[in-house]
Amino acid sequence: MEKKTIAKNYTFLAIMLGAMVLGAAAGRIWPATEESAGATVLRPLGTVFINMMFCIVVPMVFASISSAVANMESRRRAGRIMGVTVGTFVVTGAVAAVIMYVLMMAFPPVLTAWTELPAEELGEYASLADMIVNFFTASDFVGLLSRRAMLPLIVFSLLFGFSVNLSGGRDSLVARFLGDLTAVMLKFVKIVTYYAPVAFFGFFADLVATYGSQITESYTRAMAVYYPLCFVYIFTAWPLFAWFGGGKGGVKTMFRHITKPAVVSLGTCSSVATIPTNMEEAADTGISKDVSDMVLPLGATMHMDGSCFSCVLKIAFVLGVFGQRLTLGMLVPVVLVAVLSSVGMSGVPGGGYIGEYIICSIFFPTQMEVAFPILVVIGNLVDPPATMINAAGDYVVCYIVSRFVDGKDWLQRALTSKK
Repeated sequence: MEKKTIAKNYTFLAIMLGAMVLGAAAGRIWPATEESAGATVLRPLGTVFINMMFCIVVPMVFASISSAVANMESRRRAGRIMGVTVGTFVVTGAVAAVIMYVLMMAFPPVLTAWTELPAEELGEYASLADMIVNFFTASDFVGLLSRRAMLPLIVFSLLFGFSVNLSGGRDSLVARFLGDLTAVMLKFVKIVTYYAPVAFFGFFADLVATYGSQITESYTRAMAVYYPLCFVYIFTAWPLFAWFGGGKGGVKTMFRHITKPAVVSLGTCSSVATIPTNMEEAADTGISKDVSDMVLPLGATMHMDGSCFSCVLKIAFVLGVFGQRLTLGMLVPVVLVAVLSSVGMSGVPGGGYIGEYIICSIFFPTQMEVAFPILVVIGNLVDPPATMINAAGDYVVCYIVSRFVDGKDWLQRALTSKK
């Protein structure tokens, strides 16, 4: 039975990967031009899927986080999980930013300053203070129901869960309802996932048709550093995290379960849309439910190693456009901005361009109209691998958190219980 299940899962993954390849081929053969929309007409195929996932993810995040906190016997454990989770996000993000910084000093993406730069109308944007307020709160309850308010929703869900915990905990009717709602939403996701191959075909056809002909020498040089780095990071940093968090068998188990979240995140370009898949794989691994229910939704908004990579790349790129280079003296502020701005790049495609606003306001305040469109283009080009690092990496972080809250041998106990 287990072999049949594995074969079924990998067959579906192969179908999704095949759909991506076919979509990329369609975009290459039928590119978008001034006279024709090309393969971009296939974009709605992907939009339908991601919209359905976004409709699912708001109640899922609320139910899973609230349920995890409400059903915890120890509020101290909840605080420990959250503390270790946030600390891990900050450390891994800083490490990622430093790695990219060193590479950008060695291989600057723009060798010659651009002489002609198209400026676009930026329009109004929120102040840094408004961004901070909007990261953690919404103006009213209705605002929490939008996928664009993931951090405020997470804060609300945590407080709601603690309130339920204080009002009867796991024995209360509300706690049982939240647990049942989480299970229902996971089944809902399973149904929607059957449409994923069609969606991935549309996603990649649109991506290649839109950006395939716009790669200039500077962008090509930037991508030549960024894309290989992402895959090197996957096969070096992730195994180290898995070994540290899971001990013996951690790396093997991680690679056995990471493929599906990686493919889903690569196809949807959304950390939020990958939450359900991450939860399925975490449960199958044996990660404690309260750990996965807190780490994965938080990670979809706050764990952005791939975005830390891209943030440093963006700063180095625009500096090169203006004829400047990164120096060691800029290391600390650039790394800090990369880590902090990654929190603002919520788990939706493009991140609402909040990260670009932060970069411009700090490093290029007087050249914002020129810098912003350049940053947006880079963001779109690096979005698929960046999201894969961000979203699939959330599953790997669960190993580290589990080590600190469930003991060094948590994975061995989980594997033994399955035999």
